[in-house]
Amino acid sequence: MKLLLVEDEPKTVQSLKQGLEENGYEVDVAYDGLIGKQLARRGSYQLIISDIIIPGINGLELCRELRASGDQTPILMLTALGTTDDLVTGFDAGADDYLAKPFEFKELLARVRALTKRGRSVAQTAQTIRFADLEINLDAKTVHRAGTKINLTAREFNLLLYLIRNQGRVVSKAEIAEQVWEIDFDSGTNVIEVYVNYLRKKIDKDFPVKLIHTQFGMGYVLKIE
Repeated sequence: MKLLLVEDEPKTVQSLKQGLEENGYEVDVAYDGLIGKQLARRGSYQLIISDIIIPGINGLELCRELRASGDQTPILMLTALGTTDDLVTGFDAGADDYLAKPFEFKELLARVRALTKRGRSVAQTAQTIRFADLEINLDAKTVHRAGTKINLTAREFNLLLYLIRNQGRVVSKAEIAEQVWEIDFDSGTNVIEVYVNYLRKKIDKDFPVKLIHTQFGMGYVLKIE
């Protein structure tokens, strides 16, 4: 299992590299975003771990450029910033998960295991999921509704996929946080509401039949009414 760590703080690099290698991972290190981009495009990594504030290009720009080139390697962002706006910015750039500093290594390791497992399962999937006039191609990571292509970020795609796999069932914000974000739910943040609204605007706004519904006080459900 090969990982790329993009971090410019030597002590952090040493600590994370040692801990990850002790848990069976092979770790390549880039000390700035430009080198990180070169390594990511040359290597075959199961996960990229990147700080946001790094020399060259920052972690957000690195993430955007990799996604624009078609690289779907899971990306875990590390940052000292942790507000809802910061989370949304990171996810909009294409990040799969977000870990605010300071953090315990065991929490990082749990995120690494979850993301590398998710990456393997997605790579092995070959199918199209349909609901009403909505179609999700899991291989191409594309979404169409009534034949119209809908462009989603990685986070929006994963959220829609979870809703469609649980169609007709109300899923709570805590469940979405655990199953889609793979983090403990923080009732003090509205990041899930923000992303549900993003998704609703893209999936439902221009179509007469609405599919994403809010069950007040309980959560969200994908259904036809």
